[in-house]
Amino acid sequence: MAAPSSCSGHCGLQRSLNKLLTNPSGSPRVKTQAEPLYFISLERYGRDPNFAVYFPDSISMADSLYDATVTDGDCRVRVSLDPSLNRLIHRNKLCCGSVVRNVVFSASNEGEVNSRTFHIRSLDVDSSGRSDAALLSLFSVNVDSLPWVMTDEPSLVPLRARRSTYLPLWNNHDFSGETWRYTPPSETGLEDSEEEDVVEDAQPVVSLAELRRRFLSGSLRRRGALCVRILHKSRLIYYGKADQSCECPYKAELQVGDGSMSVRVVLWNSVCLDWYRCLQPGHVLRLSRYRVKDSYSSRSGEDAGPNIEISLNSRNPAAKVAIIAKQQVSPEWGLPDLPHNFLSGNELQTSPPGTICDVIGVVVFVGRQERIRSKDGRRSEFEEYRWLQLEDGTTDQPVTIKLFSTSQPDIQSRIQPMALIVCTRLKLIRNTVGSATTIDYLSNTSFTQVYCTGTSSHSAMPYRGIRPVRQFLQWLKQVDEANMLERAVMGGYFSYPPLPVSLQGFMESRHGEAGLISGGEMKLQCDRLHYRERKRFVVQCTITAASYHSRREMGRMQNTDTLTAQISPRVARQREGSDPFRTPTKRKLLFTTGASSSTPRKRLAPPFQQSSTEEDTENDFSLFDGAMEFLVGDNEDEEDDDEDFFTSPSSPMQFHLGMVHVAPETLPRHFCYERRHVQAAVVGLQPSSFHKVLPHRELESFSPAQCYTGYFTLTVRVLSDGVMLDVIFFPATPGNLHWKPLPLTHDNTWESVLSHGGFSSHAPPPSPADLIATAARLTNQRMVCVLEACALGGDTVELILNRAFPLRN
Repeated sequence: MAAPSSCSGHCGLQRSLNKLLTNPSGSPRVKTQAEPLYFISLERYGRDPNFAVYFPDSISMADSLYDATVTDGDCRVRVSLDPSLNRLIHRNKLCCGSVVRNVVFSASNEGEVNSRTFHIRSLDVDSSGRSDAALLSLFSVNVDSLPWVMTDEPSLVPLRARRSTYLPLWNNHDFSGETWRYTPPSETGLEDSEEEDVVEDAQPVVSLAELRRRFLSGSLRRRGALCVRILHKSRLIYYGKADQSCECPYKAELQVGDGSMSVRVVLWNSVCLDWYRCLQPGHVLRLSRYRVKDSYSSRSGEDAGPNIEISLNSRNPAAKVAIIAKQQVSPEWGLPDLPHNFLSGNELQTSPPGTICDVIGVVVFVGRQERIRSKDGRRSEFEEYRWLQLEDGTTDQPVTIKLFSTSQPDIQSRIQPMALIVCTRLKLIRNTVGSATTIDYLSNTSFTQVYCTGTSSHSAMPYRGIRPVRQFLQWLKQVDEANMLERAVMGGYFSYPPLPVSLQGFMESRHGEAGLISGGEMKLQCDRLHYRERKRFVVQCTITAASYHSRREMGRMQNTDTLTAQISPRVARQREGSDPFRTPTKRKLLFTTGASSSTPRKRLAPPFQQSSTEEDTENDFSLFDGAMEFLVGDNEDEEDDDEDFFTSPSSPMQFHLGMVHVAPETLPRHFCYERRHVQAAVVGLQPSSFHKVLPHRELESFSPAQCYTGYFTLTVRVLSDGVMLDVIFFPATPGNLHWKPLPLTHDNTWESVLSHGGFSSHAPPPSPADLIATAARLTNQRMVCVLEACALGGDTVELILNRAFPLRN
């Protein structure tokens, strides 16, 4: 990285960095000119004990560090980012595709003469309108062909920690980068193996039961090779810590079995890089040069008796793994079949909570990705999840799944409505709401795997021949494709399971802990939310104003008819003049509803926007084509107290939190099959590569879902400190797929609608005009509001009203 590259002399980035290269004894920092630079990649990794050496002046305690590739449009350079910039990344203010100015660079010597690493110490993110035009001009440039500032292409490993691979941007469980092999590695030499390990390869195959007997008796000198079938595969576990130097701190678990028993196999460190993507449930493996030890469950007392587990390590000794072809599997090994427990939607309704099962269905709803914090010892990590709803023809109620990362980013990113999906090893979660109503949904176990049409994953799986799958495929032949497509929805706000409909029930569900928070503290916590982090707040408040917004044109949310009611004229609405999200709403006496979309054809039209050869094969996709992935393949063997409340101080806090108009990311969108790949990208999380960046306005090119007819904006005043909150309320309506209320009767007054989350399913819902006309009845009504906050990026925080329970004197 010593000599300047051959990039043209007019490259401003090259000239700036040359000052650091040619004058190492001079100023340790250099500032670029005002011309913009562009972030074309952003990569995350865990810090190691050398953090204090690289960043002695940093006060950041974050576990993550970031590298980036930046360009001025003429050349590019890889840089590390100062931890002081982490907060910009956490809020998604600084991201791939960002335009930055006034960038301060520094360089450090890496121990070799003329070996340098560049750092960005500070920068300004350009959020003005001119940045959009600058970014659009970069889309016409082939950034991969731009020359590097340094002669040689930099190594794609973390710059500021001894880690062998990058982490994904938004969770720790997916793999990231081409370092993770998708084909088995070639056999390596046995240089680090002892003689006994070589002898082991020639030993006859030993059963797991015999291996266990030998280990427990202490006679494990000759272990023998193992031939086992993978029954289950866990998601990746990243265990890297800031005070540990392990270069590849990963492990993954396989549950394997032969004719005698099943055991746990653990892949450690770089073995994960070589084998995690390659190994799938159903594969038959030959294992040798492994380690045997007491299983973790035995050590923790979870097993009834002593058991063993097998470790596959990269050295001392280096484990040997081979996938055995189907025709080479010996019947003498007595290998078990891949276990499955498929349950239909109808069967799930009578299954006990905690049931572990597999499901198959047609996807009708795919929620946006969100994140929640998961405490892991001393660290606070983020779990990434999305909600799915499936139909399988056995019940009117969809199968609802809260799907967390399964370390299958290539498959999970392709989950879209109208796809056929199989999810294995899910756990049934049952919530009792009130005295008689139960709400079921499914969520991950550590061994959950996902298989989806369009990813070539179904045809290789042995579940294609079993009876529940064949029954589902038989039902699929009768499905009205056009009707299902009409109901298919992607993205937007979604909350599940429904909350109780009374304050007493809500308190009981929280074990008596209300968790009330002041407006000021809520603002502080919202300011600390990371990108797409979701959090629930409970506040005591009164509603001071209500507005209804109904669209006139499908997909054009800037055109709205608005009905407004000022509920409490004695309480002035506190506005912050600099709030960019507050726009005046106009009083109107009438309102209109959006036009319905045209009925789609029975047969899906081919996509008109394609980005790769891979998509060419999908042009005439239908549910019946998708079903063929199950039927065609190489598998031939198919089978209230007043004193608890506070009045506002005489000088209420002078700020608003929330938005008076719904954000584009908040609205669920009607699924557009022809542009499904674009829609999946814009609904997804911010990517780490410039090649996957799409203009944000693309999201607004997709029509809001038909179940969306409008929304209310309620301005509420927090009783404890007078902070004003603007919250969005989507009332549930009968037949609404995503906010379906509990099937209880109520009188459709404001108090009932807010406490139930929507309208009664036993009577026609009131018109928005009627509700706005009666909003004055809420004057001085004290309420406990349950709010859902989600950071959408930058300074935008979405506040959705889930429930508002009236308080009685």
